[in-house]
Amino acid sequence: MLIGELSRRTGVSSRLLRYYESQGLLEAGRCPNGYRDYGEDSVVTVRRIRTLLAAGLTTEVIRQLLPYTRGDGTEVDLCAELRALLDQELAATEARIIDLQRSRSALVGYLSQT
Repeated sequence: MLIGELSRRTGVSSRLLRYYESQGLLEAGRCPNGYRDYGEDSVVTVRRIRTLLAAGLTTEVIRQLLPYTRGDGTEVDLCAELRALLDQELAATEARIIDLQRSRSALVGYLSQT
């Protein structure tokens, strides 16, 4: 299928699909005229990418994780290396949450002074 059809079927812009391809997340063949040609499995791949992005993962992490996903991307066959990678991502997310809570507390403090 051409990029426009993949875009319509996934709700993801053509520009973003080209970005996923440039990041090594999505593969496309080429038609004789040079247009990108995506397989039927690309629809599932894009949905998995979107699910993993929604989990806060970077495209670099997704590139490593994507081959081990099943279904809509919420199921992952974890080996020790992938588990360690996700543990690092979780620790980084928890650190960001702590920073945001600290910021929230400061803002609440400023607002309570009125």
